[in-house]
Amino acid sequence: MATGPLTILPNHLAITPGPDVNGVWVDPTPQLVIGQLKTWTAATSIAPARIPGYWMHKKGSALEVGSAPTLGEKVLYHLHGGGYIRLSAHPSDLTAVIARNILQYADSIHRSFSIEYRLSSHKPYPVENPFPAALLDALAGYNYLVNIVGYKPKDIIIAGDSAGGNLAHALTRYLVEHQVVEITDPNFTPLPAPPGGLLLLSPWCDLSTSHEGPGGSTHEFIVSDFIDSNTDYAKAAFLGTLGMGAAVYNPYISPASLDPALMIDFKGFPRTLIVSGGAEVYYDQIATLRDRMAKDLGDELTYYEAKDGVHDYLIFEWFEPERSETLKGIAGWV
Repeated sequence: MATGPLTILPNHLAITPGPDVNGVWVDPTPQLVIGQLKTWTAATSIAPARIPGYWMHKKGSALEVGSAPTLGEKVLYHLHGGGYIRLSAHPSDLTAVIARNILQYADSIHRSFSIEYRLSSHKPYPVENPFPAALLDALAGYNYLVNIVGYKPKDIIIAGDSAGGNLAHALTRYLVEHQVVEITDPNFTPLPAPPGGLLLLSPWCDLSTSHEGPGGSTHEFIVSDFIDSNTDYAKAAFLGTLGMGAAVYNPYISPASLDPALMIDFKGFPRTLIVSGGAEVYYDQIATLRDRMAKDLGDELTYYEAKDGVHDYLIFEWFEPERSETLKGIAGWV
């Protein structure tokens, strides 16, 4: 007798068909992997891979899948949450409602794109796809939007919820930090410019334990949130052989870590909107990220807090009026 899940969830191995599913294959971009990212890929034996991506269009749109943008057309590049170990970029996924609702509320955005980045796993399951696999995939998706579809970076809004917010920050940081690089290799391909905006929705921004302690949001809001603060498996799967030390000092992994070993700034980042629930377990770490980004971004940093919002509350259609009020705020910001 065989046992296993009742349903097979979409993953990076295939484009999963369905009603109104607009899937495309995205080629890897090894030519864009430089600096520390190249070191991390070598240390973890992670290689760029060909993966699926999914388009969603505003209701009633006549756009063709992957068609070139009109002049000044903006696009939402959404990176889904799920702790790096679950969920999907597929339009049927729970988190897809975020992009779908932003399309509904934001007049200036007519389509969104999501990349099916590789998910991490750990024992007792096969040990697969730790950091930086998801970052390599997110980079490939960004390159697809810029160099294949033809979007100008300034017209791209990178958005991410929960772990997707972690990934959205990491991708933006990589693009910002490697804009001016001395390369002697004639085959080197310059990185695309950073995006025009960064939208972080309940971002998971500290994978260390620096925000965990009595009196903090991980303890106080455990009774109000639908997730708990026990993320040990997700951390082990995502960090892989780099170990918990990387969660303490690596700015790509924990930009809100309170450990003094972390050296970080946000100079050069695009205008950013951070959305947080006032009753979520990650509230404290999100507040730390907000304060750090504000020091470098000033008025280019916008913060929106739903007082009674739980983690990733935008995925719940019934979470009103916070959901609709937040979506209106996002629409005004984009």
